[in-house]
Amino acid sequence: MRILDSRNINFMAKRKLALIFSITLIVISLLSFLVRGLSLGIDFTGGTLVEVGYTQAVELSKVRSVLAEAGFSGATVQHFGTPKDILVRLAPSADEDSAKLSSKAFAELNHAADGTAELRRVEFVGPQVGDELTEDGGLAMLYVLIGILIYVALRFEYRFALGSVIALIHDVVITVGLFSLLQIEFDLTVLAAILAVIGYSLNDTIVVFDRIRENFRKIRKGSPEQIINSSLNQTLSRTLVTSGTTLLVLIALFVFGGEIIHGFALALIVGIFIGTYSSIYVASTAVLMLGVSKVDLMPTKKEGADIASDGSQV
Repeated sequence: MRILDSRNINFMAKRKLALIFSITLIVISLLSFLVRGLSLGIDFTGGTLVEVGYTQAVELSKVRSVLAEAGFSGATVQHFGTPKDILVRLAPSADEDSAKLSSKAFAELNHAADGTAELRRVEFVGPQVGDELTEDGGLAMLYVLIGILIYVALRFEYRFALGSVIALIHDVVITVGLFSLLQIEFDLTVLAAILAVIGYSLNDTIVVFDRIRENFRKIRKGSPEQIINSSLNQTLSRTLVTSGTTLLVLIALFVFGGEIIHGFALALIVGIFIGTYSSIYVASTAVLMLGVSKVDLMPTKKEGADIASDGSQV
């Protein structure tokens, strides 16, 4: 059997550069968390959500200007479905309750554009609920990572389990770090996208690890670096096709889906790029650095396997 597939890309030769690149992104992400934090949405901070419909299209800049002049400086304004529908998120106020706040905001929105505004929906999220969602969201991500660690530990040799978890943490930190760095609103839909990224990245990593494990057992000659390179080349087509088709759908959602799902689509787009990269470089490099060898992956012989049923040696 040939050690390398028809493609002969030496991925592992660039692993040191990839390591420097990944460490740089992680450091930038962590520094951004410490300095800027996350721009948490109303789901986590609490506040008031107001949906208003107009008889004609409304410019968001004009609505933001009217609300800012009225004292709603922290309001988030976006189209909801059509240019005639507006969704406004208001930060909680210590001086006014949510009902008075929404009424005051609607009065200002009614003068933001020509035509009669229609109040479609008002929702209130208390600070206590926001704190609970923040805690539950963090615990959900932690539980997912623990469950994945248990799964891969049972399915693979421990070096592969550690490699997959390192890749997952890498993907989550960098994806969330982008939201912190750019101060893009982080809400429940983005959290759902992060959890989806974890599942996607793990699936891609498992496909690569399955081929690596298979080649370690089949290929008699070749160093661990050569066998991993061969495995990555063999799975490259599948990885690119899967990532490419998924990205086409997500880019369409990002462009045509409206502002309401921009954060969700952006988190998945970034996560798929980072997840594909980490399956090739981070997970595989981690396994190589942990010292995986052919001996670690060969099936162990059972005692008495070489003894025939009549007791004689085979």
